[in-house]
Amino acid sequence: MTATRRGFLGTAAAASYGRILGANDRVRLGLIGYGLIGAYHVETFKKHRDAQWAGVSDVYQPRLEAGLAACGAECKPYPDFRKMLDAKDIDAVVVATPDHWHALQSILACAAGKDVYVEKPMTLFVREGRWMVSAARRYKRIVQVGTQGRSGAHIPEVRSLFQSSHIGKIHSVHIGTARNIMPGFGSPANSDPPPGMNYNLWLGPAPERPYNPHRGLYHFRWFWDYSGGQMTNLGAHDLDFVYNFLDIKGPSTVYSAGGRFALSNDNGETPDTQDAILTYPGFTVSITIREACAGRRHGGGTEFFGTKGSMTVGRGGYQVYADTRIAPEKGIPPWSNPPGHPQPADIKPAPWTEARKAGGDAEPMELHSRNFLDCVKSRKLPNADVEQGHLISTACHLANISLRLGRMIRWDPAKEDILGDKEASSWLERPYRQPWDGILKGLKL
Repeated sequence: MTATRRGFLGTAAAASYGRILGANDRVRLGLIGYGLIGAYHVETFKKHRDAQWAGVSDVYQPRLEAGLAACGAECKPYPDFRKMLDAKDIDAVVVATPDHWHALQSILACAAGKDVYVEKPMTLFVREGRWMVSAARRYKRIVQVGTQGRSGAHIPEVRSLFQSSHIGKIHSVHIGTARNIMPGFGSPANSDPPPGMNYNLWLGPAPERPYNPHRGLYHFRWFWDYSGGQMTNLGAHDLDFVYNFLDIKGPSTVYSAGGRFALSNDNGETPDTQDAILTYPGFTVSITIREACAGRRHGGGTEFFGTKGSMTVGRGGYQVYADTRIAPEKGIPPWSNPPGHPQPADIKPAPWTEARKAGGDAEPMELHSRNFLDCVKSRKLPNADVEQGHLISTACHLANISLRLGRMIRWDPAKEDILGDKEASSWLERPYRQPWDGILKGLKL
């Protein structure tokens, strides 16, 4: 019986993987998925002298070969990631596969004694997140989620500003992403998988479907079987700032509306237009997604609105915009001054707070991977621990559930359940395809 199989049954993790690495030891890494972000991870981790690529896995032979060449001579190829999890010369894995694989591959890696760096969105549906947390804690594994913004050099300063109420009481947050990709990516016919692609393993726990060029490399993002569209793809990054700075557990209500209104000539399923309102204790978060119009660009990032001003926070820095303190009556339109009209106090206009800005790293990928390596050695929780990844992914999934059902849902963060709506609650979990459903049950999480 292999070490991986023992992990599947939940009997024991491979003890040799559980050691705490010495400060001068190299962390031996295995990559699962050499795609767009996987290739980026290869180059990022190569910048750290204490990281070594020992294995790469991909179901598509051309990518496996490309990943092998990029990782170096000491790297071994694994067409099936399960063989990589059996390898005793690998300490940790980077999961950069399509979204529908993130949870199960991370769980199996934890059971096999590997630490995990898993790309966002961490999950495809809500219940997967709690399974991942349980696996990480049960097997005492480090699990870092790829919300790299948490490791930006400017983040400690921003957190300090929130703790000191620099922009006052936060009452709303806005997140938005917009681009114009009209007329879409097209609608290719179903076909055989390309030579060298193990499509059955690519599908994994997802439902069995005929192969389509868009149900595969990159474009999987626009199909509900594998992803949650831009709400989970980009929304997870920006929503992560909200959870990081405001220390929240989850929304109480979620409402989302939209659809695939403009990109109707391609075969994608996820919305090109989406608006969501999430209510938290004392504030709301609005999320807007536009795929068919870029609109007027006012900068990027997550925008926090407080009683003294606003602050935008992105992966590369932050900026505070101070509001001007005035007599409240000055906010009344000055069309006339009839008898009895409210008269303003003699208050000299002045900024409520200090306007300031600072830049961080344009792309904190390297800092995030550094944090992961340090935590593999120290066994401390990473910047983007699996618990936080679960909470953020959950909020994105709830927005998509609301959109697809066409109604507001009420969420209980403590019980992690939708209140008073059995149909909506049934969407919190999706069945895995055989044999992956049995493998999951064998773990008894």
